[in-house]
Amino acid sequence: MLKRYDLRDGGIVSTEDADCPILVFVNPDKEEIAYLTTTYQLDDHTLNSALDPDEQSRIEFEDNHFALIFKRPRNYSSEEQFLFKVSSIGIFLFKDKMIVLISEDVPLFDGRQAYKVTSLHDVLLKIFYRSIAHFIQHLRVISMISDEIEHKVNESMENKYLLHMFTLEKSLVYYLNAVNSNAMVIEKLKNASSRIGFTPENIELVDDILIENTQCLKLTEIYTNIISSMMDARASIVNNNLGTLMKTLNLLTIGIMVPTFVVSAFSMNVAIPFKDNPFAFIIILGLSATSLVSFLLFFKWKKW
Repeated sequence: MLKRYDLRDGGIVSTEDADCPILVFVNPDKEEIAYLTTTYQLDDHTLNSALDPDEQSRIEFEDNHFALIFKRPRNYSSEEQFLFKVSSIGIFLFKDKMIVLISEDVPLFDGRQAYKVTSLHDVLLKIFYRSIAHFIQHLRVISMISDEIEHKVNESMENKYLLHMFTLEKSLVYYLNAVNSNAMVIEKLKNASSRIGFTPENIELVDDILIENTQCLKLTEIYTNIISSMMDARASIVNNNLGTLMKTLNLLTIGIMVPTFVVSAFSMNVAIPFKDNPFAFIIILGLSATSLVSFLLFFKWKKW
């Protein structure tokens, strides 16, 4: 699917003009990939890398353009069962044309406009900045989900909540690798600013993006360490909850068995004391209650 965008009045607007400077291909098919390789001489391997979620972020310089591949978080789906994934995005920047390749239809140019977009270099940095902001938003969601699951773990004996925690931990590993990979690309962008043609304003924005990405990296490391270090403790909590339940069940079982034994002893077909006593039934019930109370007091005294 092809989307076209133009630069107008310091912003990015959708257009149907075939000569627009920004082309966004969403999950391109074979015909669109053939069109890109034929018309713009894009490298086929680089095109496929831009759509590969396992590809590392990198920059490649060609004769008439340069290619930038970096990571961004995928849109979360409830079917993923708390697994947050990452995807790759490829940007091919020519002198007067930008081609963007993404694997899913996501809004690339939404969000607050912090600066005017007057050139394709501005568009490139805006997409990169939005990717980092998207990572931070997902990290906040992961933190809230982790707190909610932790609360359920403290009260539950089911393994499914622990499995959810393992899934979140796996997601953070993906995010940590992706954000760290983006950091290396930002450094390369800064070092190759003169070759790319960045203005002093663009270089300042690259510095801001580097700071934001560093903060995102630190935040990801903190959440990863917290979840990883607490996994054993949460597993112990589940085991402790299960042990407490078994203790309660055993207490109830023994508490029922003691008075049952007393009643069963007086139900045998043998001679028993006070069998002709008119209050025999009440006496037996009293002995059963006394045995139960004695049992409970003994447990309390032993602090079991």
